[in-house]
Amino acid sequence: MSNNPVFDPSIPVLTEVLVEKATEPCGPEALAAWGESEWAALEQRLCERIVQQLQGRVDFVLEQRLRDSMAEVLQHAITGLTSEIRAGLQDTIDSVVARAVAQELAHLKAHK
Repeated sequence: MSNNPVFDPSIPVLTEVLVEKATEPCGPEALAAWGESEWAALEQRLCERIVQQLQGRVDFVLEQRLRDSMAEVLQHAITGLTSEIRAGLQDTIDSVVARAVAQELAHLKAHK
């Protein structure tokens, strides 16, 4: 994630949120007039907005890491499975060839 900028313009800064909240200019006088309920509402909105934006990023990173991990695990499983199949196939071929040779030799001995 090193290619992500330090400042993401899609995440609002506090002053932008304050401007959205205020119906009149958001100067120190207007902020001083805010009561506890207005500050609590602002805090709630900020938290919800930040969590929502972070969740999208977390989901993306989690999905990417899961894909990378699954690719590694699947590659390891495929390598192991390929080895097992190769060994089983080799045993089967050895058995089939040995049986065919034995049958052919028995057939040749019977015709002598």
